[in-house]
Amino acid sequence: MSLSMSLTINGAPRTIELDDPRVTLLDLLREHLDLTGTKKGCDRGQCGACTVLVDGRRINSCLALAVGQDGVEVLTIEGLAQGENLNPVQAAFIAHDGFQCGFCTPGQIMSAVGLIAEGHAGDDPERVREGMSGNLCRCGAYRGITEAVLEAQRSLKEAGRKEAA
Repeated sequence: MSLSMSLTINGAPRTIELDDPRVTLLDLLREHLDLTGTKKGCDRGQCGACTVLVDGRRINSCLALAVGQDGVEVLTIEGLAQGENLNPVQAAFIAHDGFQCGFCTPGQIMSAVGLIAEGHAGDDPERVREGMSGNLCRCGAYRGITEAVLEAQRSLKEAGRKEAA
């Protein structure tokens, strides 16, 4: 039995045929669509390496069945930058060394983008750490990650003020 579904991935509408209803969103992205920026870490929803945005909300794509995502908009790390222009969160991660080995970085960045968009980042490092607590970094780059999220939050807030003026 083949299942047909339509969704938007990184701004591009896609119609997908799945032969197995047990395929996760993570496996759809990585194995069927060759979007390998989203990482498979624990495959149990405990590490956050697979974090993507679905309709603007952070989810662990390893826990979401692909067939349940019919009609949604998915944003992965590959769709975050605008051409050569990095998203402010990506730029802040680079500026603050918010990564070491880089394995968790796509999930960390997507979680940070979601946290800021949800309005939960604020300007308190502890609040950021709590909001990012579902994303693990085996290298321990948490200080740089927290600083990057705070800088990106400030940068986006300032950009919003300039647009409103």
